[in-house]
Amino acid sequence: MGKIDTDKIYEVLKRRIIELDYEPGEVLNEVDVANEFDISRTPIRKIFQQLSNDKLLNIIPRFGAQVTPIDFKYMKSVFEVTRILDPYAARLATERISDGNIRELETILHRLESYDIVEDYQEAINDDERFHNIIFLSSENPCLGDVLSSLHIHTERLWHYSEQYIDSMAIFTDTLGKVLEAIKEKDMDMAEKYAREHIDAFVEKIKQEML
Repeated sequence: MGKIDTDKIYEVLKRRIIELDYEPGEVLNEVDVANEFDISRTPIRKIFQQLSNDKLLNIIPRFGAQVTPIDFKYMKSVFEVTRILDPYAARLATERISDGNIRELETILHRLESYDIVEDYQEAINDDERFHNIIFLSSENPCLGDVLSSLHIHTERLWHYSEQYIDSMAIFTDTLGKVLEAIKEKDMDMAEKYAREHIDAFVEKIKQEML
């Protein structure tokens, strides 16, 4: 592989952790990763520290870097925040979203409605995140968007971890469809309400199946 810059390596490793290519608890070796990307250990060490700051790696001196386990206590704290801030982003987006971004949300929803929960689960997660990212962007609040993007690293990872327990596309399409309709109708209260219901539906499923 040709050399790539450290920002791209960081993104590659982050995606591998989020998508469980690197499993929770797996130990990453600096030398192995440096060799893979044809780069020295020093920038890899810095990337590992970035991922540690993201709470995706635990740095263990003289041992290596371990992919963080799925910590349900921490996830509870994440959802306590996202169920407030995600709906607020939807509320702001209802006022500020462009026609182009509404069309993009419609395209995403149509894809979600066409997916098979077994065959297309990974792509469904990706489109769920694309939907949210358009909402964050359309809120026109960079601070809010940055906070939510950092939290969604963990919620997206949990979606991947929960694949065997999600048995219907309705968990994606029902509430996201309602969010989109509320946005199109410029109904901020309903957009906020349905955005919260989208989170609550996932949390309830996790409680039923995994806790």
